[in-house]
Amino acid sequence: MLNKLLDLYKKYKEIINYLIFGGLTTLISIVTYALFAKVFNIDYLISNVLSWIIAVLFAYITNKIFVFESKSKKNIKEITSFFFFRIVSLLIEMIILYIFVDMFHIDDLFTKIIAQVIVIVANYVFSKVFVFKKD
Repeated sequence: MLNKLLDLYKKYKEIINYLIFGGLTTLISIVTYALFAKVFNIDYLISNVLSWIIAVLFAYITNKIFVFESKSKKNIKEITSFFFFRIVSLLIEMIILYIFVDMFHIDDLFTKIIAQVIVIVANYVFSKVFVFKKD
């Protein structure tokens, strides 16, 4: 049984690790967002950018080391590409937040959580296809 689980892990290691570290990144993003927006009463869009900065720094390190196991020597290109595509997903998230919070008056924290689902999928595709592609 344990051997079967290990074989499954090895086969799907990248996706499993992405789900683990993507989940942790999402948790960091949501918790820091709630802290900035709800505890410190910072505007929800500014809170989102602040939480994004913290989460993306965590995500870059964990994605590079544990998920995609990048050994690239082109670190500047890799990190620039990573942040570029994370900015793209930030813009997607900001648009979602603005539409649902300002236009439809849906709770910002609820909207943030829902938007994270879309962002997680987009970030995986961006990272797999454009950032941490094998040399």
